[in-house]
Amino acid sequence: MFFKKLQESTEISRQSLFAIPVIIDALQGRITLAQYVAFLTQAYHHVKHTTPLLMAFGSRLPDRYAGLRKAVAHYIEEEIGHEEWILNDIAACGGDREAVRHGQPALATEVMVAYAYHQIDRGNPMGFFGMVHVLEGTSTALATNAASIIRDKLGLPPNAFSYLVSHGSLDLEHVAFFEKLMNQVEDPSDQQAIVHSANVMYRLYGDIFRSLPRGEVPS
Repeated sequence: MFFKKLQESTEISRQSLFAIPVIIDALQGRITLAQYVAFLTQAYHHVKHTTPLLMAFGSRLPDRYAGLRKAVAHYIEEEIGHEEWILNDIAACGGDREAVRHGQPALATEVMVAYAYHQIDRGNPMGFFGMVHVLEGTSTALATNAASIIRDKLGLPPNAFSYLVSHGSLDLEHVAFFEKLMNQVEDPSDQQAIVHSANVMYRLYGDIFRSLPRGEVPS
């Protein structure tokens, strides 16, 4: 089945992302408030594109995948408005939510989002599922653990973690749903587009973490 092939074909890229020093630091509690807010800031600047990307993707699905349009509508219903959760988290951390809303993303974030639009507009739209695989799989693996560790380290209130906590649990359901969808993809060219996009997205999403500030944090 294709989902298993997708996992196997992107495992090296996945491990490369998990080996990024700032991610290791966070999971070991070596993080500052400024670093967490920097992470949330970049999350806002890519998550706000999730619904527009899904809408664009749904409009470009070929007729042979008409059955997937309902799934895209389901994703839109699930994801719409999540960027506001991130702004709420930033405010709970003492950050300026409106400054983030009207600010510019880091170059790495801008490039990742641009690549997603490019896949839909100029490449094979099915490649967008590569981005879904990366973001949801990463959330499931990291989000809930990271939220607990960061909360303990920084002493922040629970309402500073709505994005991480919700995505850690929500994406467990999404991954199961996604697995069923991927096992419906039988065209070799579409499979290759998804695998290629996922490998690229692991690199581009990793670049967002590489762009975050990192320094010595007291243990």
